[in-house]
Amino acid sequence: MDAARGPRSSWLNDQRARGRVYQILLLIIITALAWGAITNAAVNMSARGIPMGFGFWNDVAGFDINLHLISYSNLSTYGRAFWVGLLNTLLIAIICIPLATLLGFAVGVARLSPNWLLSQFALVYTSIMRNTPLLLLLLFWYNAVLKSLPGPRQSINLGNVVFLNNRGLYLPMPVARDSAVLFLGAVVAALALAVGFRVWAHRRQDRTGAQAPTALVASALILGLPAIVIATVGAPFTFDIARLSGFNMRGGLPIIPEMAALVFGLVTFTAAFIAEIVRAGVLAVSYGQTEAASALGLHRSLTMRLVVIPQAMRLITPPLTSQYLNIVKNSSLAVFIGYPDLVQIFAGTVLNQTQAAVQVMAITMAVYLAISLAMAAALNAFNAHYALKGRRA
Repeated sequence: MDAARGPRSSWLNDQRARGRVYQILLLIIITALAWGAITNAAVNMSARGIPMGFGFWNDVAGFDINLHLISYSNLSTYGRAFWVGLLNTLLIAIICIPLATLLGFAVGVARLSPNWLLSQFALVYTSIMRNTPLLLLLLFWYNAVLKSLPGPRQSINLGNVVFLNNRGLYLPMPVARDSAVLFLGAVVAALALAVGFRVWAHRRQDRTGAQAPTALVASALILGLPAIVIATVGAPFTFDIARLSGFNMRGGLPIIPEMAALVFGLVTFTAAFIAEIVRAGVLAVSYGQTEAASALGLHRSLTMRLVVIPQAMRLITPPLTSQYLNIVKNSSLAVFIGYPDLVQIFAGTVLNQTQAAVQVMAITMAVYLAISLAMAAALNAFNAHYALKGRRA
């Protein structure tokens, strides 16, 4: 009797089998809850006349956007407005990530400097920025700094080329000539040759120990080839300089105050966190590495650049990934200072006009998720490359 009952109850004693059963039951419960929520939302939306599809995508938007990287007018569609907002969000990420990285690394290294004044200045900077809410920092840059600048007629003038006022920053706008294609081709060729020479030099050094002047050769290529093209066919660009016309500036490359405030706020805020990550990563490298480099006669700056930082990067990159993702997500706070990013344009204006809340929010969330996953995958691949180099070493 016991022998007959044993096989029927054996799965209860199998921990792995029980785990699968519990997971299946949990999946069924989650699916049922999700289906119930979707059904309930569809019924309520239909009863209130709220659109349930994506037909609004091709409707005329009817509103203007003061910053757009692609052609757009108030006669464009909601779909076009979505792409404008997405490109504006990516533009902020592309600008802020390199600037925050450079500033953060500089401040992080300064925190470890033997110069007392420099290290204390870096400490004060990181303490203030890390303990200040980002929204407050954005409002400070926008209202207290940029909005207090003089008007266009009293613009701060830098050599009659760059103008700064409360309407924005006006830079020279490059205008391509026919020779611009040759110039850009020379730049690409110079970069490719510089990278190829660096790879060859490193492989030769691994085989023979002989070093090559990679920095000198790269500088000669990157500066020399474009210079030869300019000397041969002339300047590849002319520049359109902003000028005062009536009560405003015309021409040039305008950077609106909302964009400048968002860049300044995100860069200074995120750089403080990156600085602490860099400091922790450098301190995690064994001090014996620094002593060995000093025994070989390396200067402190070379020791930091060639010995400490490469080893610290394996520890710095994982938390650095989170800061890069935070830059993209925190850029949504731009809605409070009027920068036309994805949240303000699509999850704000488009949602209010179409009332398609579920569709609009689902698209917005999916876009941020896709951006975050793509950035995380790229940085994870970069971190795996450094980890592989560390194991080989």
